Amino acid sequence: MKSRPRTTGGATRRQAMAEHVMRQGSASMTELADTFGVSVMTVHRDLDLLESQGMVRKYRGGASALASSVFESNIAYRMTAQTAEKEAIARHVVGLIEPGSSVMFDDSTTALAVARHLGEVAPLTVVTNFLEAIRLLAPMPGIRLMALGGEYYPTHDSFLGVACVDAVEAMNTDTVVVSTSAVSDRHAFHQEQEIVLVKRAMLASGRRCVLAVDHTKLDRVALHRVAPLDAFDIVVVDSRAPAEAVQRLRDRHPRVEVAEVPDA
Repeated sequence: MKSRPRTTGGATRRQAMAEHVMRQGSASMTELADTFGVSVMTVHRDLDLLESQGMVRKYRGGASALASSVFESNIAYRMTAQTAEKEAIARHVVGLIEPGSSVMFDDSTTALAVARHLGEVAPLTVVTNFLEAIRLLAPMPGIRLMALGGEYYPTHDSFLGVACVDAVEAMNTDTVVVSTSAVSDRHAFHQEQEIVLVKRAMLASGRRCVLAVDHTKLDRVALHRVAPLDAFDIVVVDSRAPAEAVQRLRDRHPRVEVAEVPDA
């Protein structure tokens, strides 16, 4: 017989519910009611609160942590997705960065994977709006860290808005590393306009721009265009990308590089 989590308090239950949805990717109202031993009406109320906190996306009949063409997934979910691919991409991208240079990167979990390896090419000046990356880089020897401010968005654990865009536009870095939620053979896309504006400002502030995307982002579109692919000097994908998808990118872009993912 399947055991149910104890529902000793609303906050504890909602946290467990959010973790359940993020672990599964999505869950129905009836599944959540059965799993947590509460009514469907209670699940509705819990999901309303979780959605307001940016933890899940509520839809008719259930909730999802997965991205769609109009919603980005929560940072907690993205931190657990395609980790091997992001690690391979990160190691490849770090090889493109020269010691002593400056690098700016966005609030993507792919860029965070790059940040974990920046100590290998220190000294560096690093600029970012991603709070998790700031925490990671702050104690790292050889890293001169510059944090971009703005309005804090808990869904992304980053700073966005007009103040962030203004801060980006006041800088010029040797390399910019960004990721996006979707990539066609012509454009990079993202679901949320606040993030799009920051990414565009970053691309305009870099001498060399790198697009780092895992294979799940290819052959997809989202609500907002970030930039045409020719706005990037280098596109890095992982080796689990279908050969035909990589070839379509290469047909449109002169420098597409494939990061090898080790066999499991």
